[in-house]
Amino acid sequence: MKAIRRFTVRTVLPESIAPLGKLAGNLRWSWHLPTSRLFEDIDPAAWAASGHDPVSLLGSVTRERLRQLAANKQLVQRIQDLGADLDSYLNEPRWYQSLGEDAPRSIAYFSPEYGISAVLPQYSGGLGILAGDHLKSASDLGVPLIGVGLLYQAGYFKQSLSRDAWQQETYPVLDPDGLPLTLLREEDGSAAKVVLPLPNGRQLSAHIWRADVGRVPLLLLDSNVAGNDEAARNVTDRLYGGGGDQRLQQELLLGMGGVKALRIFERLTGVPAPEVFHTNEGHAGFLGIERIRELMDPSSESPMSWEEALTAGRASTVFTTHTPVPAGIDRFDRSQIEHFFNAGLAHSVPTDKVLALGAENYVDGDPGKFNMAVMGLRLAQRANGVAKLHGEVSRGMFSGLWPGFDTREVPITSVTNGVHVPSWVDPLIADFARKNFGAESILDPKWSRVYDVADPEIWALRRSLRSNLVADVRRRLRASWKARGAADAELAWTDSVLDPDVLTIGFARRVPTYKRLTLMLRDPARLKALLLHPEHPIQLVIAGKSHPADEQGKRMIQDLVRFTDDPAVRHRIVFLPNYDIAMARTLFPGCDVWLNNPLRPLEACGTSGMKSAINGGLNLSVLDGWWDEMYDGDNGWAIPTADNGASADDRDDIEAAALYDLLETQVSPRFYGSAPAVGAGAAGPSAPSQDRIPHQWIAMIKHTMATLGPAVSAERMLQDYVGQLYQPAWRAGRDAVADSYALAKRTAAWRSRIQGGWSAVQVEHVDSVGVTEDPQIGDSLTVNAYVALGNLDPDDVAVEVAFGRATDNDELDNVALEDLGVAENLGSGRYLFTGGITIDHSGSFGYTVRVLPRHSTLVSKAELGLVVNA
Repeated sequence: MKAIRRFTVRTVLPESIAPLGKLAGNLRWSWHLPTSRLFEDIDPAAWAASGHDPVSLLGSVTRERLRQLAANKQLVQRIQDLGADLDSYLNEPRWYQSLGEDAPRSIAYFSPEYGISAVLPQYSGGLGILAGDHLKSASDLGVPLIGVGLLYQAGYFKQSLSRDAWQQETYPVLDPDGLPLTLLREEDGSAAKVVLPLPNGRQLSAHIWRADVGRVPLLLLDSNVAGNDEAARNVTDRLYGGGGDQRLQQELLLGMGGVKALRIFERLTGVPAPEVFHTNEGHAGFLGIERIRELMDPSSESPMSWEEALTAGRASTVFTTHTPVPAGIDRFDRSQIEHFFNAGLAHSVPTDKVLALGAENYVDGDPGKFNMAVMGLRLAQRANGVAKLHGEVSRGMFSGLWPGFDTREVPITSVTNGVHVPSWVDPLIADFARKNFGAESILDPKWSRVYDVADPEIWALRRSLRSNLVADVRRRLRASWKARGAADAELAWTDSVLDPDVLTIGFARRVPTYKRLTLMLRDPARLKALLLHPEHPIQLVIAGKSHPADEQGKRMIQDLVRFTDDPAVRHRIVFLPNYDIAMARTLFPGCDVWLNNPLRPLEACGTSGMKSAINGGLNLSVLDGWWDEMYDGDNGWAIPTADNGASADDRDDIEAAALYDLLETQVSPRFYGSAPAVGAGAAGPSAPSQDRIPHQWIAMIKHTMATLGPAVSAERMLQDYVGQLYQPAWRAGRDAVADSYALAKRTAAWRSRIQGGWSAVQVEHVDSVGVTEDPQIGDSLTVNAYVALGNLDPDDVAVEVAFGRATDNDELDNVALEDLGVAENLGSGRYLFTGGITIDHSGSFGYTVRVLPRHSTLVSKAELGLVVNA
């Protein structure tokens, strides 16, 4: 029989152990080792059965057991101490507070997914994990962030395999009352509600759930509420589920509804209104439209024009792009957007202005599409990619928005992603650090003392981590085979899968084609030889989900799993379905090497390798994403790329061969050092003794742990965001709104005047004096530019001479810029600009002149996308 109603009964705790409630309710336990160990010690079996979920654990504890806990004085004291520690953590000043008044009081962070803990499955991959780490690190640093997202009724799918190795998806429904969430309520006790108008007189309502991520509140909007029709209730049914109007409504609810949720949260809690808005990918881009709607609202004290509201909103908005693949960007039919906004979704905001924000009105753009990333860039004055190389790729990918500018001038910077170290470093590593140098965090300068730790101790630690992984793999693999229909009698072999003394390589990520899951299968015989090598065998642990609609990705998984099913190699290579945070917590620390072989440069950042590094793993990767900037030759290996114009098939052959070569000649021999051969029929190499320890390998481990930890930490990332983007955006936003938005209004008027008069601007003539027939390095050159400005003033523009080495097609390389000053008003809007440059190199030399808008509020010369070149 099925229940007609289901609800969760919350545990009532005795007063002496009441702090357990707040310890379970705040997700800080997911990265605070003393708190998670407390819950485990309460009932180890129940903790394991709960999936390491404190809320579920407390819900399973009987009244009698609660009385026993309350009578345990030592446990009560421990609970009280940890409760006090949490209170101190939530309220004491931290790094951000040392910035004083020169920083925003509140920052809103919007993301479609958040990977915080396995008990709150609201993530699909790297974007969500990064967002979760962003919130956790903000909490640790005291950054006053408020997260905004959606609460998906089924989260992302759970993955299993059929008997013939085809990916299968299921969507277990989540009960919000059983999650570490509280419903935001009005003062009268009713649920707070966000409402968006929809076409045909419909409406989309959503409740607001709050998760506490340490000091950071995370607001999650849930459309599964009474009063919504079935279609509206299903808007938040699945992460990235559905298509067409459902996906669009998810993003409207996230962006516009998210701003409305923030306003309700401000009103009910008294927190300061956000002074900076961070759009994490284009999915949340509609938040900018809602902020414009607020400023244009006719009922407001002083309604602003479109241009004024756009200028004010852009000043305090940051946009982060996470994909170097155009196919990864959400695009909707222009008619869809028009349909929803014509229905009154944003009263007083002209629909044609909204459409223009997402228009692909550039070379090779589709005029019938509305591009969410393009809108995000146009609504934010500051934008960034997530690694240095990704910043370069993004500038190229979006260069069409800034025609006439060199790609290097496209106003997209970069902040390299990081990982939240306390979440991803293994407890054994933390215990090791505490014992050896009294510093759990790999960010502590004391970690440099890892060089002083004896090699045998490091090697023993790595073996313990590898053994933990082997045990976890055997358990998961057996469960996977049973789900595929195998009987227990067929699965005895799973008890001896993998070997805790064999070089273990991990590969786990989403499975789009560009990540090349099956590159390792390019030469199956060669891979098999590596797995079964008599002296230097390797073993592989692989995991990853394909998007439910990606048939090609599913086929790649099937091809790989069929290879792993081969009885000849299945003890050395495994595929684990349903890759998630819980699996990753054992997988990253247990792997000696982390493999990453995407098509360069299509990996935005790729933080999985960072998580391996902080646990002493070495990276074996294509020079893409973060590895391109942090590989130093001693922290892993770089897989060469075929950059010779080879075909796709030839490129994969070349790069697979390079991968095999590295494994055969460098990685495996260095791992085994002088270890003896592994007999073909043996269980595997015995535990290494003192004289068989691979000292070169351990030197690489020590170097990695000492140097990469601070570089790949999300604390470093957050500090970069604060200094490079949040503070500047806050200052610009503060200035824009001062004196009733006086600067925003003046800037908007200036922008309108510039845009209206720009067509009349032209460089009529350029000449130079001072060049002899035999120019030499150090010679000076005076450049004169005759420029027509029409109705614009010289103060509105910058006239620059660009000079450098001229290539065969007259393109300038190694460009330097110098301003030209007004020398003479020639009348009728014409001016002579002049200035000097110095010839600074031999060989081919060239120069040109250009005119650009200039204003104190512009962050970049290219911001308006306007330039006139000679």
